[in-house]
Amino acid sequence: MHIVPVLQPGSPQAQVIVGLFRAILIACGVIMAVVTGAIVYSLMHFRSRPGTPEPRQILGSKPLEILWTVVPILVVVWMFLLTARASRESDPTPAVLDPDLRVIGHQWWWEALYPKSSAVTANEIHIPTGQRLLVQVDSADVIHDFWVPELGRKMDMIPGHPNYIWLEATEPGTYRGACAEYCGAQHAWMRIMVVAEPPGAFDSWVRHQAQPAPDTVSKYAEGAALFQQLTCANCHAIRGSSATNQFAPDLSHMAARQTLAAGVLSNTLPNLVGWLRSPQTLKPGCLMPNLQLTPQQASALADYLESLK
Repeated sequence: MHIVPVLQPGSPQAQVIVGLFRAILIACGVIMAVVTGAIVYSLMHFRSRPGTPEPRQILGSKPLEILWTVVPILVVVWMFLLTARASRESDPTPAVLDPDLRVIGHQWWWEALYPKSSAVTANEIHIPTGQRLLVQVDSADVIHDFWVPELGRKMDMIPGHPNYIWLEATEPGTYRGACAEYCGAQHAWMRIMVVAEPPGAFDSWVRHQAQPAPDTVSKYAEGAALFQQLTCANCHAIRGSSATNQFAPDLSHMAARQTLAAGVLSNTLPNLVGWLRSPQTLKPGCLMPNLQLTPQQASALADYLESLK
């Protein structure tokens, strides 16, 4: 299990959010200490002792009432101002809604499109370090929620109502996230991965993703034929082939990804064979049908798909 270090921000936006959290946490800690100290003092100082008379009853104290009214108001106003500043700095309004990246949530996987290059991928987003990208998030079915804790805030993905979020990483690395809005049976396995890399490496990656799939049909003829003959081509797209449907993840460069089925499995040949033979066992309720493949068919199809780098 991968534990996401939520309090270790990897972007300026996440740094602002973590700073706000820490400031409010410290303020709440101070309030708790003051209140607890006052209660302990009162219990000790005013406790009943043998031979002592009934304590004098105090009906009210105007200075105290003013104090415990004004101080909480000032604390709340201070927290409000901190929150407003953090909201402005972590989610500044873009001058133009011209997204660098579109992320669409599906049950239960992520589609990523780069409008300026026509690149398409799934479940694994690449971004350049040191650059802020405007991301349009949307949903193809139910409400999802895009959240990569180390890179920034959560953002709802509502069908037909696109939202926008900034995505930026200060250092190269792999940042993991997930859907943060319950969206059905496989909500827990709707994982996403953001790979931040130097601008040069990112430019090379995005150019490669925009190209047609490698021409490996002659080398893996049996698997390529199975892909077209079975229902695979009815849902998946492979650039450069007759398969153009986009109901399921684009497979043009599937072998270059690190995981299968939105994080359920590492992208290895044996795992892919197991996934093709019994997807409902590995991810119950997913929309990938069991094609009842024989071991030979699954192996041939997996060989073809793993050649698409």
